[in-house]
Amino acid sequence: MHVDVLRRSQRLDGSPEDVFPFFADAANLDAITPSLLRFHTITPGPIAMSTGTVIQYALRLHGVPMRWTSIIQVWEPPHRFVDVQLLGPFGLWHHEHRFEAAPGGGTTMHDTVHHAVGWGTFGEIARRAFVLRDVRAIFDHRERVIPGLLAADVAARARA
Repeated sequence: MHVDVLRRSQRLDGSPEDVFPFFADAANLDAITPSLLRFHTITPGPIAMSTGTVIQYALRLHGVPMRWTSIIQVWEPPHRFVDVQLLGPFGLWHHEHRFEAAPGGGTTMHDTVHHAVGWGTFGEIARRAFVLRDVRAIFDHRERVIPGLLAADVAARARA
């Protein structure tokens, strides 16, 4: 099984203490995932996030309905958390989210995803044909939509 690593960094407005709550709300994963995946959280909310929290999702990958179960392996607000797939389309999915104060203000969010398809030769064909491209596209989409959604979330929390 070949393990690929995706690394992304993005500067966001607000301190880590301002930014982290948006990512701590599991329902926001639905909003930052491309609509073509028809991704939605099955676990009833609100979900209390902590080390050991298990969350279930439903999605479609290239039209095929799937379930995804993840566990929060590390929970260190407002600086870091790690989610790991327990059940789902990947042979391995380990996603570390880190949030650090950026020089000059704001937060730099770092995503590091270790992922592997599994499924032997068929999985390697799928990996080369579309998995690598699909994972990059998901994070490209997130990079585009997170700033606006985050700004709206921070403003809503400030009004509350």
